[in-house]
Amino acid sequence: MKISGALLVLLLLGEAVSQSKRQSKANVKTPAQSRKGLNAAGELAQTATEEDTFIGVLPPVRDALALQLRSPSLAPLPALKALNNMKLFFLRNSGVTCNDGTAAGYYLRESRGSKRWIIFLEGGWCCYNKETCDTRYKNIRRLMSSSDWPQTKKGTGILSAQMEESPHWWNANAVFVPYCSSDIWSGTLPKSRQDYAFMGSLIIQEVIKDLVPKGIKHAKVVLLAGASAGGTGVLLNLERVAALLEELEAEAVQVRGLVDSGWFLDINHPRQSDCSDAASHAPTDAIKKGLRMWNGILPEKCRQQFKKADEWQCFLGYRLFSSLKSPVFVVQWLFDEEQMKLENIHLSSQSLEENQWNYIQNLGRELRNSLRDVPAVFAPACLSHTLITKSYWMEFQVKGVSLARALQCWERSLQESNKGPKVPPRSCPFHLIDSCPWPHCNPTCSALPGHPTGSEGSFMQTLLRLRLDVPRKAQELKS
Repeated sequence: MKISGALLVLLLLGEAVSQSKRQSKANVKTPAQSRKGLNAAGELAQTATEEDTFIGVLPPVRDALALQLRSPSLAPLPALKALNNMKLFFLRNSGVTCNDGTAAGYYLRESRGSKRWIIFLEGGWCCYNKETCDTRYKNIRRLMSSSDWPQTKKGTGILSAQMEESPHWWNANAVFVPYCSSDIWSGTLPKSRQDYAFMGSLIIQEVIKDLVPKGIKHAKVVLLAGASAGGTGVLLNLERVAALLEELEAEAVQVRGLVDSGWFLDINHPRQSDCSDAASHAPTDAIKKGLRMWNGILPEKCRQQFKKADEWQCFLGYRLFSSLKSPVFVVQWLFDEEQMKLENIHLSSQSLEENQWNYIQNLGRELRNSLRDVPAVFAPACLSHTLITKSYWMEFQVKGVSLARALQCWERSLQESNKGPKVPPRSCPFHLIDSCPWPHCNPTCSALPGHPTGSEGSFMQTLLRLRLDVPRKAQELKS
């Protein structure tokens, strides 16, 4: 590429990033500075009681935990590790299993005295026929079997037990539900009827039942969260979880959803008709076939909106969202790399064809438009996939507001109104969607691993890496 072309882009780059620069406050730390250390809650240290859902009044603590709270550097490392880890429990109902018939289960870190629970559904796409399931079992068996699951698991991101990594949820009861059903958490089919079981929806139900002796009936807040296919699983199962908790007489609980990178779209993109695996098959076709194979169960209110042949559309967030009663917060990258991979667009390839670049731009526009009427949303214009369980999840901002801050504002709004979120005040917003049109035009995208620091460098390198006609793209941006 000629230097003149690169210079032209740099001259016109302000068109794309000026909006993002206006959003970023002058006194906001850069991602590199943020990694050097945050205070316990950063800009979030504003509330005082657990009912306000954030740092909260602590239950009585002793020994290593008390030492950690006073001075984390002084606590014995083995004691801290034991406190931070979640422990594996297998479901008491042995009839609800992973794909291969092994026991399904969950990881739990209890927080005695806390009435707040976060239950996280793992992601990992799906399989939809014998061939794709056999390939999945051969290559990524942990997503179909519990035979090699470790006895403990460390919580990261929002599931972390460290106050500086998860300032709002570090002392909540944390549950991680491994994904081993390959059905986007929708299936109800036992193994006895075929080679594989697909029981994702039933696994969630059994996890809730098994948590009753642990105290979930006395919860004030249950946040059902998930990433990728787990995020879609939240949308599909949220009302069912709320109904089950009500049936279990947990009447005081508020059930909420947190959807990370599970807001998929059905955008048409030219592809080869021959597709033999889940990665190259059109995602809508995979869901259509899978729904029948999994004996998938869908939210009733959404299902009633479609004919039998079109019920698969309830897997799409923008189709399902309006039928949900429980409040939901959506976290969604506007340029979701996994959605691109499902459409056979791989950014690691040497170059992109023109129609692929057009798809990427259209994906950003369509995701932005589909989220416009969602009251609680955080949507940065970055190329990535999933966020909330990453250790660096608090480093991103939209319009100068971090995701952790937006979640805090959303939860505060819900406390003030049981009917749902109010219009957020300017001082505490939680409807945050980037309006700049290009991948990585948000300056905080540089916090992503593998990308250079600095918005101009990151944006420029993205264009060069994709080997686009840079001068012409710059002219298009200017017009």
